[in-house]
Order: sequence, then structure tokens, then C-alpha cells
Amino acid sequence: MKHVNAVIVGAGAAGGIVAKELATAGLSVVLFERGPWYTAHDCRKDDLRNQRVTVLGNAFGPEDDGNPRVLVDSKGNVREILPSEGSYNNNAACVGGGTLSYGAQAWRFMPQDFRMRSTYGAPAGSSLEDWPISYDDLEPFYDKAEHEIGVSGDVSTDPFHGLRKRDLPMPPLPPNKEMDILWPAAKRLGLHPFNVPMLRNSVPYNGRGPCMRCRWCCGYACEVDAKNGSQNTVIPIALSTGNCELRTQSVVRDILTDNRGRATGVSYIDPRGNSLEQYADIVIVSACAIESARLLLNSKSRLFPNGLGNRHDQVGRNLQGHHYTGAAGYFPFEVYDDIGPGVSVGICDYNHGTPGLHGGGMLANEFTRLPYQMTDRLPEGTPSWGLAHKQAMRQWHKRSIIIMGPTQQIPSPNARVTLDPKIRDKYGIPVARLEGNVHPHTFEIGNRQSERAAAWLKEAGAIHTSSMNWSPDTVSAGQHQAGTCRMGSDPRGSVVNRDCQLHDVDNLFVIDGSVHVTNGGFNPVLTIMAVAYYASDALVRNWKGTRFRS
Repeated sequence: MKHVNAVIVGAGAAGGIVAKELATAGLSVVLFERGPWYTAHDCRKDDLRNQRVTVLGNAFGPEDDGNPRVLVDSKGNVREILPSEGSYNNNAACVGGGTLSYGAQAWRFMPQDFRMRSTYGAPAGSSLEDWPISYDDLEPFYDKAEHEIGVSGDVSTDPFHGLRKRDLPMPPLPPNKEMDILWPAAKRLGLHPFNVPMLRNSVPYNGRGPCMRCRWCCGYACEVDAKNGSQNTVIPIALSTGNCELRTQSVVRDILTDNRGRATGVSYIDPRGNSLEQYADIVIVSACAIESARLLLNSKSRLFPNGLGNRHDQVGRNLQGHHYTGAAGYFPFEVYDDIGPGVSVGICDYNHGTPGLHGGGMLANEFTRLPYQMTDRLPEGTPSWGLAHKQAMRQWHKRSIIIMGPTQQIPSPNARVTLDPKIRDKYGIPVARLEGNVHPHTFEIGNRQSERAAAWLKEAGAIHTSSMNWSPDTVSAGQHQAGTCRMGSDPRGSVVNRDCQLHDVDNLFVIDGSVHVTNGGFNPVLTIMAVAYYASDALVRNWKGTRFRS
């Protein structure tokens, strides 16, 4: 095949941006995606099909058939798991990745989120560290993501956010009923409510129309294309340059290296099952935290017997997602107005500054709850089936509000991705083995966040509340997975440098949530996008200078 300047593995939030930045800078690019290019027409609004177990919706792949992982819980129990199981920690396998079906909350991390160890110190048994870059380093690229991908909302009443050069490009959606109830309650508690930023058109933007405010959002493709992901923004731009070729349903097996230890391309399996090789000057891995680590670990050679970038046994460590916590409130009056996406009002009063806690997280009302999603969110003690269950659904589905958010997770070196020694996928590639558990201090933070969510609901008029907090005995990753190829200055404790370049291979990059040192108390996708713009900027500048040739 024709030699190209760059191969990118993964067409998700980060990979799509990197493809666009490199292609528009004149580099020839091949962008690989293991899944297809879906549209909303391919994925009907079927609650059971699209939701199944995980929020992002396994309707967008990978399929159960031939794509297992292995899970090891804190007691050492080992079992094979499928994509339709929540403990698989699935992220969509398709063009756009999770951005095709995500809820599209668009949060910037706070300045403190990049300096967690300096701010709090590291709890015993944790691997809490500072990022090698700061909020100020990323601010121009947060701004670029907000305006190029498209973000609506208004954070002007949030006094805790970092400095920003300009406002969001689109106004927030009009308020829904939950917002009208929760906003004044937050003010009465002395909190600072604001309109949640969303990667969603509230007005016509970038040639596409606004949100139609249907109830099917998180876990579904948008039928009016108002939800902004890489599949409908940057990837079309990359393809339009003529410099980028997208190869879908193509599974990258490993990264090729020469006898000097430099990346030379990738081997992959095409849609017909053929094993092929694509050579390139540089390789960028953007396959999400679990699959990026798996690819590096599977890329073994004489010079890299333990996998690429793994000289110090760091690839796959520090796997983190988010410990979601909050509360459900049940009201004596109807609070449901059937207006999506649901999420509208948030607070950041509790992200930092609580004595005894290493961080916190934002809290916001949740996405519109379909009846299917409500069945396990009824008041405590409600039977899970039968007449009493149906009566509870009729009574509370339209009289409940959920407030929750992602708690800042304390990273642990023992929460990790390795390769299973026995199980292979349908292509014969060793599968990811997920090991370890969430650091216990994360649960302490989460418990406090649940109490705060319940207090907000009670102030809003809830007659009783139930906590939404849990303590799993396995790793946490999900659609917010991060940390397995962390960024750092010291190769003994990180995989890539501040420019997302492997310490050991100067023409190989990891650009996705894998490089996050910590994952903030927010949905991380806007930070993934900002890092992709930031790293692409450095990559293009270096390419024009040295072309990464020694």
C-alpha cells in the first residue's frame, strides 16, 4: 500500500480531531476505525436495543460475538465478559466513537484538576500526580474545541471555572421544568447554578440544525444531527482535504517497528478478513484507554518484549473512569415535562475545597429518563417486579428528579489493563484483562456528593430521597475511561511526554483519554478534544521542522 505520513488508530473524539489537524496541514493520513460509520437511520430509537446495560449503548458496537474481555475482581475471581455486560466498560466502536451516542456534556477541567498532588498530596496507595501541562496550556485548545466542534450553554454564573478568552458560541437551550425547580433551590442553599455546557446545537450552527429536544439522547444517535461529535464535524473536514482516507471495519492488530525501534506503520485486518500492512512516517494511537493500552501491549518485538512504551511497566496502569454518585428525589407533584435532553442545571461548588477530601465533582440533573431506565431508580424497597413495581412506576416516573455527577476518581497503579494469557478475540488477538479496584478514598468523596445531591433535592421539595452511590469490587472505566498511558516528564512513571509522544519511540503518539493523569470531576470528552488539538499542534510544528527523523 502507498506509504503515508501518518496512521491514526481510532476515529473517535480524539482521532477525528488529529486526522483533521494533520490533513489540513498537508500530511497524508490513513484513519482506521474498527467499526462502521453509522447514522441515526441505522439505529432506531429502541430502548432495549440501544440501552441494554451500559449508558453509551452497545447498539454501536462492538458485538458480543468474538469481542470478549476478562475481568478480575478484588477477590481474584476471573471471568470472561461480553460487550453487553456493564463490567465490560464499553465504549462505542464506530466512526465518531462515543461522540455518536454520548450525552454531550462539554466541561472544561478546573485549574486545580491539573495540580491534584500539589493541591492535596497523594493518599496512601494512590498514584495521584500532577499533569505536566496546566489549564493555561490547554485553554486556547478548549476554546478551539468549543467553537469548532460546537458547544452551547452559559457558565457566566459559575464563579469557579478557569479564565476563558470568550463565551461559548451558542446560547443554552431554553429551561425545562426540572431547571425551573432546581435553580431557585440551589440559590436558597447559597450555591451557584448555571446552564450546563453541551456539545449540542441550540441554534443552527456549522450547517446543521438545532436540537429537537426529544427524550432519546444519551445512548442514541441524534436523528436531526444536532449532537456534535467527530463524525459530523472534523472527520468530514479531514476527508474533504483529499489528504485523509478513512478505513472502516478495519481492526489494527499491532504497531510495526524497525530494528532501530522506530514505528513504521501498522498491521491490520480488513473487512474481508485479510491481514495487511500500512506503512507510515508516524503512528498515532487514539483507540480509547483500554484498547490503546491493549494495542501497545500487543505490539511486541525483540526491542520491546513487553510491548511498546512499557519499559517501566506503566502501560495499562492507572485505569480510571468515574464513580458516579448522587441521589434520586421523589416529589408530591409532577416534575416531568418530556423535554430533552434533560440535563440543564449544574453546580461546581463542591469540586474542590472540602476539608479532608481530595477533590469532589460537579452535580447536575440527569438526562430524561425513559421508563426502561427508571425501573432500578424507584424508591428503596420497591419490588423489582409485579403489581407493586408497576404501581410505583406509575406513581414516581413523572414525580422524580435525579441529581448526580462524576466524582473525581483517585487513581491507583493496581487498576490496570493487561493482556489475558489465554483468551483471544475472533481475530486471534489477546484480549484486554481488567484488574484492580477503585481507590477507597474515591468512595468517601462519593458518599459526600450523594449527601449534597439529596440536600439539594430536599430543598427543591422532594418528600424523600434515595442515595445513588455504590462501591464496586472491580475497576471503574466505562465511557469515561482514562489514564492507562499517562502523560508525564519521568518515563519511570508515565508512558508519553507532555506532547503525547512515547518516551521510547519518538514517532509514536498516544492521543486520547489514555494520557489523562487525573480525570477531573467532570465528563472528560471536552478535555480529550482539547488535548487532541494541543498535541496535534505540537505534532504538526515538529513535523514541519524535523519530520521525526533522527
